[in-house]
Amino acid sequence: MDSYQNLALLENLYRLKALGYRYVDPLIPNFQTPANTLPDSLSTLKGTVERCFLCDLSKSRRQSMSGFGNARARVMFVDAYVSAAEDESGEYYTGRSGAMLRDMIEKVLMLNTEEVYFTHAVKCKPFGFQQPSQSECNSCLPYLARQIEIIRPRVVVALGPDAYELVTRESKDFERVRGTTVDMGGYSVIPMYHPSFLIRNPSMKKEALRDLQTIKAQLS
Repeated sequence: MDSYQNLALLENLYRLKALGYRYVDPLIPNFQTPANTLPDSLSTLKGTVERCFLCDLSKSRRQSMSGFGNARARVMFVDAYVSAAEDESGEYYTGRSGAMLRDMIEKVLMLNTEEVYFTHAVKCKPFGFQQPSQSECNSCLPYLARQIEIIRPRVVVALGPDAYELVTRESKDFERVRGTTVDMGGYSVIPMYHPSFLIRNPSMKKEALRDLQTIKAQLS
């Protein structure tokens, strides 16, 4: 059972206790999709994310990272997880990978960072170098779903295989889907290499440039 389910179960138990119940049979709560009950503005949603304690990642973070950019952006970039540098500084586009992503946006897509929206699928830094558990991801993904609903981007760019799986909820060979346009009904997902991967593998920058041209074509 994930953290959101635990929270929903506790809420049901407290509600029954307030009504005077001392004993109940085992509960199977009617879990509502969390995204449906989240705020309908990015500013209010940001406050909800900052006060989130649905999973254990809230214990190790300095801060949560809700997102940055244009609330009506045509293109939305999604990284999988908050980096240690981002958690430390509270800033986006940090370090070498952040600088590379900024260059991609400004020099290839010919946009500035205030015209796009950048966020993470999981809003808090993972423990150490570990990947978040499935339960931790599940607790956080409704925030991303709500952001997409509010912003209504034309294109969502998934930065790396982890981001692709979290955005689409599909596990596929990343090399086969990278650079393709995946119809999600209302918007398209285009997976591309993460800037940190390109720093380690500079020979793949040509492939990334092609992917950026695909993104640019979708926005024209």
